[in-house]
Amino acid sequence: MYFKHLEAKISRRNKYSRIFAGCILAFLGFTPLCAISINANIDDEMSRTLALEPDIDNGKEIYRLCASCHMKDGWGKKDGSFPVIAGQHRNVLIKQLADIRSKNRVNPTMYPFTDPESVGGIQGISDVTAYIASMEKDPTPGTGDGKNIELGKTIYNKRCMQCHGKAAEGNNEAFFPRLKGQHHAYLLRQLKWIQQGYRKNANEVMVNEVKALSDDELDAVADYLSRL
Repeated sequence: MYFKHLEAKISRRNKYSRIFAGCILAFLGFTPLCAISINANIDDEMSRTLALEPDIDNGKEIYRLCASCHMKDGWGKKDGSFPVIAGQHRNVLIKQLADIRSKNRVNPTMYPFTDPESVGGIQGISDVTAYIASMEKDPTPGTGDGKNIELGKTIYNKRCMQCHGKAAEGNNEAFFPRLKGQHHAYLLRQLKWIQQGYRKNANEVMVNEVKALSDDELDAVADYLSRL
């Protein structure tokens, strides 16, 4: 009831869907195993959302629904109860919403907000994720105790850098999230959930890497990433 439902460009969605699907297949054919999320689960609705041209101004209006938890600046909370989403890759945001909606990622708080009809259809999802991706990143996220930053850096470079990038910048096209500047407590919780199998939508390559780490090593990696 709060937002005008946009239908611009939806009539061309089948054309975009075919083009996007072809690009994804080509991309998969020429990239290494870790270069795209194995669990991307790119269905027709998701591909159509990714292909739409976003309206960032409308996305800003829709974001009012998100601000009560993620805050008006998209910086979440330093205690890690809500993550930094400002500046996250648009493709990653769309994928995570799709995973939560399909229950491939357990997040009951987010369930009501992942239904396209709650934000104006797939155009609304396209718009709000584009707006979030354009937001200024949090300059002072919550960090750990700082005791094992070098250990965290070493582990990251050995086990994570190949997919998430030298500066943990992630990869929009491959659906790998930006990790730098995320709250330490949130990162640590997600790493543990991936390790324990509670978070089911993680890349299988990442799951294997995370399972090899102790709690102290997970903490060190999360602390290192939060300070980048």
